[in-house]
Amino acid sequence: CMFHSFSFDFSVWEIFGALFFGGKLIVIPKHLTRDVEAFNRMLVDQEITVLNQTPSAFYVLQDHVLKTGTRNKLRYMIFGGEALDFAKIKPWKSLFSTRMINMYGITETTVHVTFHEIYWQNLNSSASLIGKPIPTLSVYIMDPKFKWVPVGVVGEMYVGGEGVSRGYLNREDLTRDRFIDYRNSNKKERLYKTGDLGRWNPDGTLEYFGRADEQVKIR
Repeated sequence: CMFHSFSFDFSVWEIFGALFFGGKLIVIPKHLTRDVEAFNRMLVDQEITVLNQTPSAFYVLQDHVLKTGTRNKLRYMIFGGEALDFAKIKPWKSLFSTRMINMYGITETTVHVTFHEIYWQNLNSSASLIGKPIPTLSVYIMDPKFKWVPVGVVGEMYVGGEGVSRGYLNREDLTRDRFIDYRNSNKKERLYKTGDLGRWNPDGTLEYFGRADEQVKIR
């Protein structure tokens, strides 16, 4: 379903993720996104199978579902937009067979960059796992001198690949600051400087460590 406003990049994934694969797109009216009881009823009545949520919105929905004991047909729950506390989704995992996917991404890199399917063994970990890059994108963890840092060392995340945008409209100064031309071996690549901290784990997954600056999200 399309839960988010079309002005939020999450909606791109919601719209085309359904339509490109022959699904039916249920557009959730704005007032229902703020009424968890009515929204949950719509989930059940419309037999929605794929739902995208920010973690904070999901926690509210989960509390309502646990309180009312309602059942749904969700096959996939996809998280994005903010850091997910894995421990908080234990109640849902214990009741439903929904596959839960944690995704990381930025508007400047066309919505999603990485994905991580959440399994039971992840739920007792305090690590904010964001998984591996999707096939068309790359993630580099670098120090302030644009050198790769070793596995297990925290650095700033840079994103390259087909999803990286051309820059900001009429903001050449900000474009120069956030988008860099990077030479990797013999290949020159345009990267987006995310401002987010992360590290590679030995198993090849990425772990998120928050912002490198003081930027905050205001709703």
